Amino acid sequence: MADDAELRQRKAAPPSPDAPATEPVKAKTKSKSKPKSKRDGQEGDEADDYTPWVDMLRVLSFLFIASCGLSYVISGGESFFWGMKNKPNYLRADWWKSQLNGPVYMTEKELLAYDGRDASKPLYLAINGTIYDVSNGRRMYGPGGSYSVFAGRDAARGFVTACFAEDQTADLRGVEEMFLPIDDPEVDKYWTTAEMEALRAQELADAKARAHAALKHWVDFFANSKKYTKVGYVKREEGWLDKLPRRKLCAGAQKGRSKRKRSQ
Repeated sequence: MADDAELRQRKAAPPSPDAPATEPVKAKTKSKSKPKSKRDGQEGDEADDYTPWVDMLRVLSFLFIASCGLSYVISGGESFFWGMKNKPNYLRADWWKSQLNGPVYMTEKELLAYDGRDASKPLYLAINGTIYDVSNGRRMYGPGGSYSVFAGRDAARGFVTACFAEDQTADLRGVEEMFLPIDDPEVDKYWTTAEMEALRAQELADAKARAHAALKHWVDFFANSKKYTKVGYVKREEGWLDKLPRRKLCAGAQKGRSKRKRSQ
């Protein structure tokens, strides 16, 4: 019994202050990881499933729609897919070629090949010896257009007389007659011979000025146009006009003439 009492006292005795301190040993416990939530699992799955093809498809779709809209605007509502027949100058290779190569020189026979019947070629017309690219006006100057008679030709006379079918030529000789008054014996008798000669000379000068102004109107129209482009000049041999028979005034221009009137 004495031994048991002594043993209990030894076990219950506090440690000596002089004894070295020892760190209590912690019991090993199994760490428990925090369970993943359902949301964390979804985010992980989404990260694993990400592909750049979706973003690429979005970009390509936007570019496609933008291209269709731009094509519609540039073509004036003609096409969504850049398939318009009348492309603007800056989209045509032949226009850039003409700008880089400088002016072209064509005979009237060569010019006729650019009347619009060959869709692979630009559409040209000439006025007073200057050639213009009127491809942007193919609806008017191309086959079936209201002014197709001017395509592939220098029909300066027709621009003045408005006789499109008859005056498909650059010969302007005598065109001023359309602005001259018709002689009227009942009215002409009031002038003396000398007065009549002076009057006719003045009338002829005025008629030539009006014919020149009528031609200049169209020359300036094409020269100042932002739609049509000058590409060159008609090549003719010297004295070409003298080899042509003199033309009569067309019926339409003749009909527009009025009789001479006596000034009051």
